[in-house]
Amino acid sequence: MPELVVIAEQLLAPVPGGTGRYTAELLRALAATAPPGWEVTGVVARHAEQRLDGVRMLPLPPRALIAAWQLGLPYWPGGDAVHAPTPLAPPRGPVSVTVHDTVPWTHPETLTPRGVSWHRKMIGRAAQRARGLVVPTRAVADDLRRRVPVRVPVHIAGHGVAPALSAGAEVADLPKRYVLAVGTLEPRKGVDVLLDAMTELDVPLVLVGQPGWGGVDPRRDGVDVRVLGRVSDGELATVLRGADVLAAPSLAEGFGLPVLEAMASGVPVVHSDAPALVEVAGGAGVCVPRGDARALAAGLREVLSSPERASGLVAVGRARAAEFSWERAAEAVWSIHERSGL
Repeated sequence: MPELVVIAEQLLAPVPGGTGRYTAELLRALAATAPPGWEVTGVVARHAEQRLDGVRMLPLPPRALIAAWQLGLPYWPGGDAVHAPTPLAPPRGPVSVTVHDTVPWTHPETLTPRGVSWHRKMIGRAAQRARGLVVPTRAVADDLRRRVPVRVPVHIAGHGVAPALSAGAEVADLPKRYVLAVGTLEPRKGVDVLLDAMTELDVPLVLVGQPGWGGVDPRRDGVDVRVLGRVSDGELATVLRGADVLAAPSLAEGFGLPVLEAMASGVPVVHSDAPALVEVAGGAGVCVPRGDARALAAGLREVLSSPERASGLVAVGRARAAEFSWERAAEAVWSIHERSGL
């Protein structure tokens, strides 16, 4: 029985972020859509204190695994084929890799210098040696081809909405009305711009996400900010449904999963003009220029002050969200490996 091994290391990252959710949901969808005879297995590096049910642990610890693959050592994690949901991937063999964005080239200042170097090397190698790449938007596919020589097939497959978001869980002390932002608290997500915009609005801001690299301070004079940190899927479902509007002011994204999840939850969206966000929203949100706090405030005010406008955005947003699914993302991976004849 052929086996597809999925590198699930991002599930144990200190800040899993959007790639953590992507890894979890793609792993589930790959198992659900496996072609006849195929088996799907998740693997992680050896962690002394952390374990995941149903996921196999490799003998190498995280630093050793990362170093081995970065140096090009042919350590194989098992199986007949491998999918890497991040650039952490074996250097050769029947491997497919998801490239989420081109931020290491477009916005290197939002990463550590070491992170920029690592991502550029690993993505560049995958673009030449992998069996195929999966990217979440055409915007990423087009920009990647401008940045590195791409000599392998590129499959465009968006994300989906987690089934767990259909049920809620109690979240204490949510405001009656609020603007919501979901994502790691780091400069690339435009949190500073959002905080500046909120000084012009008389509603609270709820932030969901863990602190990331860059030291963003979520406090701002004159802004009522509630920082929830990392939440469960059930809690996220509750916070989404209670929001008046989702703000997605990112400077750069590869997809923008919170935009999709908000639209699917019946929440109007105001997003920046980052190409991937424009592509995902598909005209179903209010689009404002990146880095423009005043324009962002005006877009949020437009939705908050007009129930008719908000209702219209909800309707088109739900229709747009229905075009995406995790099963389609999984099919893109399977299409790469099934063609190999395994």
